[in-house]
Amino acid sequence: MSKVYRLDEDSCDTIIISDLHLGSIVSRAEDARHMLQSKRFRRLVLLGDIFCDLDFRRLTKQHWELLSYIRKLSNPKRNVEVVWVEGNHDRGLIDVMSHLVGTTAYQEYQWDYAGKRYLAIHGHQYDTFLVGNAALSAAGEWVYMHLQKLDSKSKLISRFLDRQNSKWMHLSPKVAAGALALASQRGADVVFCGHTHTAMQAERKGVRYFNSGCWTTEDPTYITVDEFGVQLHDYVSEQAHRALNLEPAV
Repeated sequence: MSKVYRLDEDSCDTIIISDLHLGSIVSRAEDARHMLQSKRFRRLVLLGDIFCDLDFRRLTKQHWELLSYIRKLSNPKRNVEVVWVEGNHDRGLIDVMSHLVGTTAYQEYQWDYAGKRYLAIHGHQYDTFLVGNAALSAAGEWVYMHLQKLDSKSKLISRFLDRQNSKWMHLSPKVAAGALALASQRGADVVFCGHTHTAMQAERKGVRYFNSGCWTTEDPTYITVDEFGVQLHDYVSEQAHRALNLEPAV
């Protein structure tokens, strides 16, 4: 993924982040919080699967710190609109947690900016296996959660299986196709999804599609929208770039 660095790259209109899976051992909540704290923006779109499941006992200190920061962002004095688009893992949590962190929850969300219409939807609606095999999918999630506990400290096996699952199910093209069709119906110029855990972009008949990736792998990603357009960001590459620029000249 290529990235063009600009003078004011830490300022944008909207940040989109998805698939944090708070409560999961592989969630990179602390990195997500650091990223958000380093940015200036007017809108934050939490694009689904913010949580892993209904078991709040799995939430670590880092997970609660991220939720606390999102709560601060939603304070009207901050002038930041915080939007939560429901994902399949968030079901049953929306009413309680949207109140706790001060967000408004949506099944899909639209907004206008700089002459374009944007649409955000998590994307699980186009996962045909999940829709048609809810019980089997839930069993698979249970096995995956317990595998994480047995994995090494770096969670290499868990993260490898997470990446392969999307490939095996051919999720990326399915979600992209469904989202692009919906965007055309809604009259949107750009549509955003999560769910697949794989950052990507595509275009069909003038409508652009972006997937925001996830924060459970070794290469977490997010999206920004500003006057220059839409950009996918690789958090690790950005941190390396910052570190290089901060090194003193010899």
